[in-house]
Amino acid sequence: MRVPDRPSAFSSDSARDKYYAVYDRVLRELWPVPVDTIDVETRAGSVRTYRAGPAEGDPVVLLAGAGGNALAWHRYIEPLARTRPVLAVDPLGEPGRSVQKRTLATGAEVGGWVTDVLAGAGAERAHLAGFSSGGLAAVWTAAEQQRGGGGRVAALTLVDPGGFAPITGRFVRWAGAGAIASMLPAALRHRMAGVVGNGLLREDGLVRLMRAGLSFRRHVLIPSAYTDKQIREVSVPVQVLLGARSTLHDARAVAARLADIAPSWRVEIVPDTGHSLCVEAPDLVAERILTFPGQERPWGP
Repeated sequence: MRVPDRPSAFSSDSARDKYYAVYDRVLRELWPVPVDTIDVETRAGSVRTYRAGPAEGDPVVLLAGAGGNALAWHRYIEPLARTRPVLAVDPLGEPGRSVQKRTLATGAEVGGWVTDVLAGAGAERAHLAGFSSGGLAAVWTAAEQQRGGGGRVAALTLVDPGGFAPITGRFVRWAGAGAIASMLPAALRHRMAGVVGNGLLREDGLVRLMRAGLSFRRHVLIPSAYTDKQIREVSVPVQVLLGARSTLHDARAVAARLADIAPSWRVEIVPDTGHSLCVEAPDLVAERILTFPGQERPWGP
């Protein structure tokens, strides 16, 4: 486990301002529906959130992965907001318009600020959807709620999440190849997306934002993989969507482990997708969020 010794932040005020200018342009370009912008004060900093959809009902709360923010969910807002309140979050510790003020050194501290967001937004029974490290935050929040006797988390959707197997050199190489390819001209970058197995490289707006965020210094918790006991302690309904070609883990091995440890969890291996499942199959992921928990269905690899 790697524990940060300081909060994440931009390298300078000018770097932050340049990033915000790109962020605001990309937000205007990508955001498909009107949203309410809300800055929620939490125990660890101010968290930028965007709310869309009906005023009433249990919200879907979207948590991005490493290096991402609410804008990574731009393809999800319109389909989800047709029937559900949606809250897209700029996570603390990642580049965005949230401002981290305290170090997040434990899973409980991560779960704590997300819990504060749910409380600030008036979310009584939220469905948390987390991609990659956002899945870690979702699980930590559910665990924090259980320890505190709260009930703000009703269900979890984990999209190719971290935490169920150790991080491998294969994933580090994949991330490095994606970072290099992101600097290429758009046409070549799009072709490279298939070569390196990273659908994010076809998202021009998000790539511009990623480039602008190179001045952001991430100091985030890198945890060990969950123990069997920790997995069994999660008491809310959980579904896990795994990219068949994910470099983060062996999808079939993770599915087999969960079938043994947590047989009530719904686990689906999505063909022809990798770790960037969230951007490679947005229609499928949005449909799974909207229909879970619900009637059992025979999902298979």
